[in-house]
Amino acid sequence: MPEVRLIDETGKQVGVMRTDEALRYAQQRDLDLVEVAPDARPPVCRVLDYSKYKYEQAQKQKAARKHQQQINVREIKFRPKIAEHDYATKKGHVERFLRHKDKVKVTIMFRGREVTHPERGVMILDRLADDLGDLAVVEQRPIQDGRNMTMMLGPSKAVLAGTIDEETATEDGAPAEDGGAATATATETTDAPAEPTDAPAATAEESAETTDAPAPAPEPEAPEAGEPA
Repeated sequence: MPEVRLIDETGKQVGVMRTDEALRYAQQRDLDLVEVAPDARPPVCRVLDYSKYKYEQAQKQKAARKHQQQINVREIKFRPKIAEHDYATKKGHVERFLRHKDKVKVTIMFRGREVTHPERGVMILDRLADDLGDLAVVEQRPIQDGRNMTMMLGPSKAVLAGTIDEETATEDGAPAEDGGAATATATETTDAPAEPTDAPAATAEESAETTDAPAPAPEPEAPEAGEPA
């Protein structure tokens, strides 16, 4: 390049000069001549400490990545005639994604003549949004796209702030007075001894005495006539 527009180490514009003159200008100050705007006419060069410049740029990029929040978009699919058990399972997956601060794209897939009843898909999506009202915000209402209907859910402010888990733990840790009373009553009823219903059976000794009793002796026969008694 024959000439450049020069900016000195303080940020002040020196003006347009030949490239070799700009190099000498930087060398006289023990600095580097760095091209910062190559597409300009003429190109813009700046006098600075290049190693320090690279370090500052790396630090800025590091700080930007630190404050940048990575957002993942998950997708889960429903059918218009989904069973109640399958609905509960898929709703649990959506809840888990939202608790991880991910966005969720919910898709209703229509097949055959199901596409003529889009209200069924809207009903499922609205129900899901109501069930997850504490965890999710609807970022995109249900829209029809061919044979699919989609809705976008994002984590609520409580999830992003981390307060939703604390509220859930407080509710789960509350003591249940009625439950404790019911448990005590059940224990008392169960531990009560049962009353005997049958009379005690005869002992083995009593049975033996009854069985071993001696039989009566036979009576003597009467003597026949003419025989001495």
